[in-house]
Amino acid sequence: MADNPTKKLILNLFEMNCVSHITHGLWRLPGNNRHRYTDITYWTELARITEDGGFDAIFIADVVGAYDVFRGGPDDALRLGLQIPNNDPMLVVPAMAAVADNVGFGVTFSTSYEPPFAFARRMSTLDHLTSGRIGWNIVTSYLPNAARNFGLTGEIPHDTRFAIAEEYLDVLYKLWEGSWDDDAVIRDVERGIYTDPAKVRYIDHVGEHFQVAGPHLSEPSRQRTPVLFQATASPAGIRQAGKHAEAVFTGVRGESGITPLVGRFREAARANGRPGDALKVIVQAAVIVGRTDAEVADKLDVYRRSASTVGRYVHASLPFDPTAHPGDITVAEALRREGVAEGAVPPAALGQSIEAFTASAATDLERDFFAAGTPGAVADEIERWLDELGIDGINLRQYHSFDTVRDFVDLVVPELRRRGRVRESYAPGETLRDRLTGAGDRLPPTHPAAAYRGGHGLLAGSAALLEGARR
Repeated sequence: MADNPTKKLILNLFEMNCVSHITHGLWRLPGNNRHRYTDITYWTELARITEDGGFDAIFIADVVGAYDVFRGGPDDALRLGLQIPNNDPMLVVPAMAAVADNVGFGVTFSTSYEPPFAFARRMSTLDHLTSGRIGWNIVTSYLPNAARNFGLTGEIPHDTRFAIAEEYLDVLYKLWEGSWDDDAVIRDVERGIYTDPAKVRYIDHVGEHFQVAGPHLSEPSRQRTPVLFQATASPAGIRQAGKHAEAVFTGVRGESGITPLVGRFREAARANGRPGDALKVIVQAAVIVGRTDAEVADKLDVYRRSASTVGRYVHASLPFDPTAHPGDITVAEALRREGVAEGAVPPAALGQSIEAFTASAATDLERDFFAAGTPGAVADEIERWLDELGIDGINLRQYHSFDTVRDFVDLVVPELRRRGRVRESYAPGETLRDRLTGAGDRLPPTHPAAAYRGGHGLLAGSAALLEGARR
């Protein structure tokens, strides 16, 4: 059915170093391994499974705060294991890289709370240890509790968060691309010189939010700058992604919105002097596959019955508790009783809203990019997403670890390979960037980071930032 059989699917597994990521309540299912997230063998087993299936990367989400808006505290999140407890996404990467030679890794890290210098070294270290298979999902953080964890009384205003992120990226580019020349490390045994000092420099960044002297502590890695992912769909996020991102992870309610959104990403890239296709568009996708339709229906029924409605309330940071009020009052009245600003609320009675929300807790498992069926039917749907809706890839969400990914590898991948959508094998030694873009290990000249190569523009960049801050 495909018009473009050569368009390959970017295939990532969506993960998080916690018990309950986005399919709340399902960790209780028989045989689910989510509780093993603290065991390193969970991650090494996962790496082997995804590599057997030809996945491009394991994409690891993260938050640095608890969901504590619903019912005024973290109790429900703790009871449900909803992204708490939650461990660092970066620390499991070396173990996975040690047992899987090809699959890549995308880790989430926020620009809002920790200074850029130490993060630059951690990412360079991962790029070295994975031989160029690391990517960074750029986020600015949104949970109120995250702000309080880092000494603030409340969330950083939206525009300020994005301004901080812009300068944060500028500092990182100077460290990753401008501080060391490609040939700085000479390893001259006879003269006893490991690094030529003339080819390493301070960056001397002075800006509105950061002052960083440098030099970068790590020698150049294969990619230097990790593959840059950005999770966004907001106007500000689209503008920033158009300048910086190589791949965007985005979500929309309903398929009708994705094609215009893809167009806005392409336009944003072109507005920044980059090719429109410089941004790969990746969506969250849910797949339930079985050998028969009856098997698929049974799985879907189990998942729907096990979904947690309270988990949806918690994850949505609902500012009031619908279960604490009689069903015949309106949502607005419930908000007034709890002393919460009304904002825009539906006029329906609270009981109707609870009923709708309860139903949506189950259907949220299959919203947006969702395919359920036998392998051929699932492959047909994925091809439609690629060819008709214009996406480039998926982050596969998990209902069950490891059944979801094993089902996909065993049943869907062979069909996608038969249709030329997933590689038969990896190119030996390729970096994550070269795999996703086909343009080599390093960022292209059209990317703003490239301007700092060879130490060019380091002081000029700081002067421009200071001038902008004065205005």
